[in-house]
Amino acid sequence: MFFVLSKVLYFLLIPFWWIVLLLLLRLVVRNTKWKKNLGIVAVLIALVFTNPYLHRKANLAWQPAPVDLSANKTYEAGILLGGMAGYDKNDRGYFGTSADRFIQTANLYHQGIIKKIIVTGGTGSLLQKEPAESIYLQAQLVANGVKSEDIIMESRSRNTYENAVYTKQLTDSMHLQPPFVLITSAQHMKRSVSVFNKARFQVQPYPCDYREIPLRDTIGNTVIPDGSLLTDWSFLIKEIVGLYVYKLTGKA
Repeated sequence: MFFVLSKVLYFLLIPFWWIVLLLLLRLVVRNTKWKKNLGIVAVLIALVFTNPYLHRKANLAWQPAPVDLSANKTYEAGILLGGMAGYDKNDRGYFGTSADRFIQTANLYHQGIIKKIIVTGGTGSLLQKEPAESIYLQAQLVANGVKSEDIIMESRSRNTYENAVYTKQLTDSMHLQPPFVLITSAQHMKRSVSVFNKARFQVQPYPCDYREIPLRDTIGNTVIPDGSLLTDWSFLIKEIVGLYVYKLTGKA
């Protein structure tokens, strides 16, 4: 139920739809004052959530700093969270915009920092039946020189909470020794660490796939509105809301 509800209500976290709903309400209400106020709020939301400076600052405040893992220390395993690949209508796998998670995991393995890779991720699709994401990632890791015996698959999970629960069952059954390197997008790291700690994991966070990085301020990245940010904000809002929902429900 939690999984289904989170998928259904996801659109409420997208500022674009806030504006659409406000404008629809403005068409419906008869009160002139309310019409004016709804219009003002819609304009303010548009100005705030299309501003690249505010988007960058908010993400930089949320994202953890990059981590440099010393090659002198090795870890039993790295845990690679899914969310970077998907399938087309013919069940052909493709990498998405978060493929840096895959790249950094392969790097850590080839540098000898992690001995094994735990790939955790089933399918996050609510309406379609498709192969588990971890199946595609396993094949790609092997194609990139990772030994198949060094890859551990977890293909049942559909969200971060299930990632932690099912991966814990695997690490316990295989008697793998913590701490484990937790590899996911920088924006997703706070929620992931909280959930994995709740599942009694000892993890070394390794954030990657940074959505925003520090930039020198220019007119283009501070003042000029960017309409795409009306949907991009949803990624950060989802993480913030998700973390506190998980805490309220005892999952983090």
